[in-house]
Amino acid sequence: MKKLIYTLVLCLIIACSSVVKKQPAQPNILFILSDDHTAQAWGIYGGVLKDFVKNENIKRIANAGMVLDNVFCTNSICTPSRATILTGKYSHKNGVYTLSEALEPDSLNVAKLLQKAGYLTAVIGKWHLKKKPTGFDYFLVLPGQGRYHDPILKSAENWKDYNKGGAVYSGFSADVITDQSIKWLDSRDQSKPFFLMTQFKATHEPFDYPQRNASMYEHEEIPEPSSLYDFHPSANGRSFTGQKLHLLGARWEAATKENSDRYPGLPFSLEGMDSVQARKAIYQKFIKDFMRSGAAIDQNIGQLLDYLEENNLTDNTIIIYTADQGYFLGEHGFFDKRMIYEESLRMPFVISYPPEIDPGSRNQDFILNIDFPSLFLDYAGLDPPPSFQGRSFRENLKGNTPADWRESLYYRYWLHQKQRPAHFGIRNQKYKLVFFYGLPLDMPGAHTEITSPAWEFFDLETDPHELENKYNDPSYKSIIDNLKTELLNTKSEVGDGDNLYPDLELILKSYWN
Repeated sequence: MKKLIYTLVLCLIIACSSVVKKQPAQPNILFILSDDHTAQAWGIYGGVLKDFVKNENIKRIANAGMVLDNVFCTNSICTPSRATILTGKYSHKNGVYTLSEALEPDSLNVAKLLQKAGYLTAVIGKWHLKKKPTGFDYFLVLPGQGRYHDPILKSAENWKDYNKGGAVYSGFSADVITDQSIKWLDSRDQSKPFFLMTQFKATHEPFDYPQRNASMYEHEEIPEPSSLYDFHPSANGRSFTGQKLHLLGARWEAATKENSDRYPGLPFSLEGMDSVQARKAIYQKFIKDFMRSGAAIDQNIGQLLDYLEENNLTDNTIIIYTADQGYFLGEHGFFDKRMIYEESLRMPFVISYPPEIDPGSRNQDFILNIDFPSLFLDYAGLDPPPSFQGRSFRENLKGNTPADWRESLYYRYWLHQKQRPAHFGIRNQKYKLVFFYGLPLDMPGAHTEITSPAWEFFDLETDPHELENKYNDPSYKSIIDNLKTELLNTKSEVGDGDNLYPDLELILKSYWN
C-alpha cells in the first residue's frame, strides 16, 4: 500500500511539473519607437529609397519575425499618437488631441497594468507628454522635443513638468538613449520580466545625425517620388495646400543667414534657381539628412539586438520597432505629417518573438495604434481594461486572424491650420473618404481662420498614391454614399461626438448629402 501511495504521489508530482513546464514565462517586451521614421525610409516596404536607406538591423527584426503592412495611426501627430499607444484610446477619449495637451499622470496606461502584473517598467528617450511619467519603475526622458546633440534627460530625481528640469548627457541623442537603455537592462532585477520603451528623437526635424554619418550619400543623386513636382492642389483636385517643401528651404536659408546651428549641413542657398530647380535642391538635402538620421536609429537598434543576443534574452523577448506616425518625404511636394494621406497615415512596424511568430513573414490585417497596448497585455497574460478601445492582434501574428477583425479604420486630425485643415475620414482596403471640416473648434494651437469644408475620395486600387480626387466622379456615387454612412456609424461607435460644437454640426448637416 505504501509503495502504491508513493507511486501515485510521484506521478502527481511529475504531472504537475509537466503542466508547469508547458506554461510559458511572461515574455520581456522591448518596444522601440522613433519619431517620424516613415515607411518609405525603411526599405523593407519598397519605394524609391529602398536601395539607399541603411536598414541592416531593421531587417534583422523583420527576418527573425514579421513585417506588418497595414498599421495605421488614428491621429498622425507626435503627442497624440504616443498618448494613444499608452492608453489604448482615441484622442477624443484620452484628452490628447494636439501637441499642446499633457497626458495626465492619473490616466490609466499599459505600463501601470504591466507593473501591477509583476513587470519591471521603464521608458527612456522621447516622452513628449509633458507631465511626469507614471506606471514606470524608471524613466529618463527628453524635455519636450529634446535636442539631438548633448541631450538633456529628466529622471524622477530632477523632474520638472513640461520643458524644465533634467541633466545634460554627452553624445548624439540616439546613442545616449541606447546606452542608457542598456544600462537599465544591465542593472534590473533579472528575476522579473521587463517592459522597456526605448524612444528615439530621430528622425524628427531638423533631421540631424551623428558626425559618423555625415559623408553618407555625399556624391549620390537620390531618386525622387513621382509627385515631387506637385506645386498646386488643382493638379489632383486636392482641397488644401499642405506643408510644401519650399518652407523647409526657407528655414535653411534663414538659419544660414542667422549663422544658426539648428540644421545640419549648412550653409544652404536657393539663389538663382527657378521653382523646379529649387524643389530638386531642397529634396536632395532633405532626403539625405533624413536617411542619415534614420541610419543612426538602425545602428542603435543593432546595439540593442546585440545586447539581447549576448545575454540570451532574444528567445523570450518580444521585440518591436515602429514609428509614431508616417511622414511625407516629398510626395505631393510635402514634408511633415498630420494628413490622412497614406505616407502620413501609415506606421511601419516589425516584430519578432521566436516562440510564436514565423521568421520572414508578413501580415496584411488592419492594425491601429489603439491596439498596441492590448497586444502587450495579451503577451503578459492580462485582459485589456474596458477603457481600451483597441484589441490584441496576437492571433493575427500567428496567422489566425479573427473572423470579425476590422476591415476599415477611422481617423481624425484636430489641429486645424489653413494649409492643413482639420478633418476626419475612413479607409478600407479599396477606398478612402475624407471630410475636411475646416474649423479650429477649441483646440489649443489651432489657427482661427476657417477653411471651406470639402470632400476627398480616392480609389486606392487604381490610384494608390492618391493623385486624383474622385469625389465628383458620378461612377463612384453609390460607393461614396455607402462610405458616408459607414463613416458616421464608425464615428459614433468610437464615441467621437461633436455635440459640443454647434457650428460643426451645422456643417455636417449641410455637407453630408
